[in-house]
Amino acid sequence: MSERKQAGWVENLRTIVYAVLVAIGVRTFLYEPFNIPSGSMLTTLLIGDYLFVSKFSYGFSRYSLPLGLPLIPGRILAHAPERGDVVVFKQPADNKTDYIKRIIGLPGDQIQVTGGRLYINGQMVPRQKVGEVEFRDGFGRPTRAIQYRETLPNGRSYQILEDSDDGPLDNTPVYQVPPNHFFAMGDNRDNSADSRVLRQVGYIPFENLVGRAEFLFFSTDGSAALWEPWKWPWAIRWERIFRPVGP
Repeated sequence: MSERKQAGWVENLRTIVYAVLVAIGVRTFLYEPFNIPSGSMLTTLLIGDYLFVSKFSYGFSRYSLPLGLPLIPGRILAHAPERGDVVVFKQPADNKTDYIKRIIGLPGDQIQVTGGRLYINGQMVPRQKVGEVEFRDGFGRPTRAIQYRETLPNGRSYQILEDSDDGPLDNTPVYQVPPNHFFAMGDNRDNSADSRVLRQVGYIPFENLVGRAEFLFFSTDGSAALWEPWKWPWAIRWERIFRPVGP
């Protein structure tokens, strides 16, 4: 191999290494992409939404790093989430699976659901009926639910769905959120495995928070496969691209 070709090969390799390091740095410390595979956050997030999560919003823990490498003890540069934030976190049961829910309870809070109504520290959270909505569930089946606008004590307001007010998770015991933990719920209240399900999710350690959901960068309704590019323009939900995630 000539010196000129060898120098060119080394330069190309250096460029690739720099690009990989920059991508890892952005993904670790700034923004990481996630997609929505389930309907637990309907109608805030739809199946087929792709979003960016800010990794710096709450500081950094081992779960900020690729593969959850145990290089960061606890959490550094920590900033606690606020009620109403939509967050990605590692499921406490396995510390591997990514979940996305809305923060409802802070450390020390008492959370309860009675007759479908959310109570925080003994006070019922107000909600206002918006109307009925039609959508497809996680199996693609058409279904209907009642949509409400719920407003947390800090003024954060967002829409939730309720199939009814007497579902399996519509009447719960009182949950006492431990120190340094958070309580999260899905906006699709009757179709969400969240902190109400203690053995599966339960209280979320601060360390398990990956970041805050910020904005959508892509969304598809799933009607076009990768090998059907002629269908892509009609499968993309153009109106959702660059939409912020929030109340």
